[in-house]
Amino acid sequence: MKKADSQPENYIGKPRDIVERSFEFAVRIIQLCGKMDERPGVGRVMMSQILRAGTSVPANVEEAQAAQSKADFVSKMSIALKEARETHLRLRLLATAKLFPDKQLQPLIDEADEIRRVIGAIIVSSKRGGES
Repeated sequence: MKKADSQPENYIGKPRDIVERSFEFAVRIIQLCGKMDERPGVGRVMMSQILRAGTSVPANVEEAQAAQSKADFVSKMSIALKEARETHLRLRLLATAKLFPDKQLQPLIDEADEIRRVIGAIIVSSKRGGES
C-alpha cells in the first residue's frame, strides 16, 4: 500500500476523512458510555459492547492506513465495517429499548450509519482497482 500522500488524486480524501471521522465518532461513543455508566441496569452491559465496537472502528481504520498490501487494506477496512455495523445495531437497540433519550442517540445512530456507508464505499472502490 502506498502512503496517503502518494495515492491517486481521486482517492486522497477518503482515507484521511474516514480516519478523522471515525476517531471523532469514537470520542462521542466514549462520552455516551461515560453517561451510561452512571446508570444502573442493562445499560451497563450494553455500554461495554458499544464501547468496544465503537472504539474498534477507528482502530481498524488506522491499521488499514499502514496496510502492507491492497488485500491487507481491504481486510482491515472490512473489520472496521463489521465493527461500525455492530455499533450501529447496538445504538439502535439502545434507542428502541428507550434506555437513553432519542435526542442523544439519533445523531450517533446517523453517524454510525454514514461511517459504515463510507467504509463500505472505500472497500468497494479498493476492490475495483482503486489503489490503496
